[in-house]
Amino acid sequence: MRPIDLAREHGLSAQAIRNYDDAGVLPPTERSDTGYRRYTPLHAQALRAFLALRGGHGHQPAMEIMRAINRGDTESSYRLIDAAHIALLAERDTRTEVAAALGSLSTTAPAPGGGRPLTVGELARRLGVHPATLRTWETEGILHPERHPVTGYREYGPDCVRDAEIARQLRRGGYPLRQVARFVESLREAGGAEALRAFLDSWQHRLTTRSRNLLAGAARLDAYLTLLDQP
Repeated sequence: MRPIDLAREHGLSAQAIRNYDDAGVLPPTERSDTGYRRYTPLHAQALRAFLALRGGHGHQPAMEIMRAINRGDTESSYRLIDAAHIALLAERDTRTEVAAALGSLSTTAPAPGGGRPLTVGELARRLGVHPATLRTWETEGILHPERHPVTGYREYGPDCVRDAEIARQLRRGGYPLRQVARFVESLREAGGAEALRAFLDSWQHRLTTRSRNLLAGAARLDAYLTLLDQP
């Protein structure tokens, strides 16, 4: 087969096939006497596997998986695939924890002092973190406490306590501070309960879609590995 023969199945250009070949996505290619690349059904399946893997892993990880397999290093490819599933599970757990945190915000125990704003020490004890952690979160733009007009001390009202609860769950899920800040900001912009539920539903949809894409990629990759095992 020619590059264009592989390309037509996926609506790609012949140059894209040559680029994937040069990048190691496809197994070694034979050349004709005149120098043209000659592809086989094995190359066609490798391309299918790569494009399917890309949907769940992303472009660069999918390339690394295929390169590892094509150089005979299946152990490295399996590690990359396992890491993607571990990361997805961690994100799924985090989404569940954030949803639980949002759902319990209206039913949690009232703040000490009958609903008055919390001090940095009170909020730290409530969350089980060090006060310095809250100051770091403020520096990163995650929290925006008010200042007492007389003492200048930080005061954490209900919205700030909510943001801190969510930040704690996200940090437990392994999210970096910069990503936590973007997440909390998106929640602030979402506003009311209906918008928050839509936000969580959209997050769940992304997780489900990626799970299906990972499964589809695994199926295509298994078919490619089966061809490689044949004499």
